[in-house]
Amino acid sequence: MKRFLYELSESWKIAAAQMRSNLTRSTLTALGVIIGIIAVTLMGTAVNGISIGFDKSMAVLGDDVLYVTQWPWKPVDDWWNYRDRKKIKTEYAETLNRMIAATPNSNLVIAVPTSNLMRSIKYGGNQVNNVFVLGTTSDFIVTSTIDCTNGRFFNELESRGGANVVMIGFDVADALFPSENPIDKSVLINGQLFKVVGVNTRQGTFLGLFSWDSMVAMPLAAFNKYFSAKSDSDVRVKVKDKTRLADAKDELTGLMRRVRGLPPEKKDDFSINEQQAFKSTLDPVKNSIAIAGLFITGLSLFVGAIGIMNITFVSVKERTKEIGTRKALGARRRTILLQFLIESTALCLLGGFIGLVFAYLMCFGIGKAFPSFPIHFSVDLVFLSMIVSILTGLFSGFAPAWTASRLDPVTALRYE
Repeated sequence: MKRFLYELSESWKIAAAQMRSNLTRSTLTALGVIIGIIAVTLMGTAVNGISIGFDKSMAVLGDDVLYVTQWPWKPVDDWWNYRDRKKIKTEYAETLNRMIAATPNSNLVIAVPTSNLMRSIKYGGNQVNNVFVLGTTSDFIVTSTIDCTNGRFFNELESRGGANVVMIGFDVADALFPSENPIDKSVLINGQLFKVVGVNTRQGTFLGLFSWDSMVAMPLAAFNKYFSAKSDSDVRVKVKDKTRLADAKDELTGLMRRVRGLPPEKKDDFSINEQQAFKSTLDPVKNSIAIAGLFITGLSLFVGAIGIMNITFVSVKERTKEIGTRKALGARRRTILLQFLIESTALCLLGGFIGLVFAYLMCFGIGKAFPSFPIHFSVDLVFLSMIVSILTGLFSGFAPAWTASRLDPVTALRYE
């Protein structure tokens, strides 16, 4: 064991000396690994960022909320069957709440009705188009990620009375009120004035997915008074324990069948959706991006490994007489094999370290240039990159090292 440790230590010293004596060649050889590690690290960072962005966007839906809708959140072939379904009425929420209250040990907490459509909003000379206008009750805050750091959400009295009040998203507030506080100001929606009582905290958006930044919430009674003609409605149900989501879904299905008055032989004419159902349609896209990206960047690392293998073969040829001398003095095959493996690995580790530094600086620059993209340069990715560098060094150096270790000392000493 002591002999092996000594050989290992000497191999690292020889590797360092070789890289110093052939600095230009070592740098050019490591360039392939540097580019490969940069590519792999950037792709890994992008994949992590995409995953975080998806999860953050999905968090708006809530992982403990069930959605009663006319259509399922997945692609369907028999769309005409869903088209003919009766619409989900906001009145169902009140009926469901009575049933939940009357059910002992129910897995459900509360049902909240929502209606929505797209409208333009004006304030003075400023206007925002295609804003998601949501009509709901004061209980909506229980089922959502709404967080009004400026102002408040509308209360139960305003909700029941159908007051002309709204809570607006961060982007809407920023566009309509660039230089003033929007609280207690009145905005114009569909020809009606609504007083702003709250502004939601900025949540950000990713790839055009869900965000409350471009929305407006108002009491359902006020919404029905002015907008109900062409709106879409659903009912959102808070689950008591998200670990029992399947049981809650079954319970809600039974309650909705009673609300709809469906006999046992009839199929459900509604859909109960959850966050996971939507994520399952997006995960294949995310995974395809990850696989394709890592495959392409892996090719660049493979090319770098071939370059190191080639230059190590050249190094073996140049030092054939040295190898013969060492063998004649008693060096074992294992010692020669270890020496050239350490040299190729040291070169890859140096390239990997430089590649990580450049990758970090590029990620920092991308994060500053595109703040909406969730850059995530993780410690795990650093360790993974260094492991990949070591494996690349071992892979690219094994064949030349094996060739060197098998050289006949007599033939090697006579090599010119």
